[in-house]
Amino acid sequence: MMTDPNFWDDQNKAQEIIDKNNALKHVVNGYRDLEAELEDMSATHELLAEEFDEDLKADLEEEANAFKDKLDQFELQLLLNGPYDANNAILELHPGAGGTESQDWASMLLRMYQRYAEQQGFKVEFADYLPGDEAGVKSVTLVIKGHNAYGYLKAEKGVHRLVRISPFDSSGRRHTSFVSCDVIPEFSNNEIEIEVNPDDITVDTFRASGAGGQHINKTESAIRITHHPTGIVVNNQNERSQIKNREAAMKMLKSKLYQLKLEEQEREMAEIRGEQKEIGWGSQIRSYVFHPYSMVKDHRTNEETGNVNAVMDGEIGPFIEAYLRTQMDNREA
Repeated sequence: MMTDPNFWDDQNKAQEIIDKNNALKHVVNGYRDLEAELEDMSATHELLAEEFDEDLKADLEEEANAFKDKLDQFELQLLLNGPYDANNAILELHPGAGGTESQDWASMLLRMYQRYAEQQGFKVEFADYLPGDEAGVKSVTLVIKGHNAYGYLKAEKGVHRLVRISPFDSSGRRHTSFVSCDVIPEFSNNEIEIEVNPDDITVDTFRASGAGGQHINKTESAIRITHHPTGIVVNNQNERSQIKNREAAMKMLKSKLYQLKLEEQEREMAEIRGEQKEIGWGSQIRSYVFHPYSMVKDHRTNEETGNVNAVMDGEIGPFIEAYLRTQMDNREA
């Protein structure tokens, strides 16, 4: 396809093909690298069988342990075989009741996801950002770009619970706060077959209030689109021009409508099969306890750690991996 003379006529489609090709190459090359390492270790094992050497044995054990970690990570990549796992992710954070306390918790989660994305080599863009009155954020929408971004971050969809001594409470009392995290794939125009009736939406403009940029608070370049039949509201203020923000907001709206359509189809199929499927929109998936002890626990997998600071610095890989493996076990069952 890439050697076709007309390949670059549609640049967006061409880039999608290149990205898919690179992703497949990454998997194949990863497999070949593991295969070569395994052959080298087998050769070393044969040498040890012929003539034992303590240093060589120690080296082989070290290589085998490192190989196991690489194999686990490779297997995890192969678990991301859903139809949209390879897509970019749209991640939204919305604080629950509690004012400044829950808004501060939202900003802590925002930092956590930014750190995680950075560690994974993903690119983070702010589509919408509404700061809190005193601290934190009232709402934020991120577009996290990178191969398998949605595949990994779909594990974070749900309600996140914080227990700590509030820095905003002069009496030093313990507070519990909640923030909902919603994650959907970002669909390309080629993937979405959604037509939006202009009569079903209202488009409003407002001044951008995000983090940084010369256009912030100077012109009404930010766009809000309300889809009345579903109640879905999307905002975008990442671009400098109103036109580009409208295009980005409309793409986000179509992604949400398409995701809604897919979820309805899944529910219908589950009813036909007589399955009881949990819809995790409002479910509490994880607790972050800072006081009276330190622990982060995922209630779906029972994965937990006492190193709260590391988790807040973006070390959420073990929770995501445990969730993906649980999903694989459920499919096999």
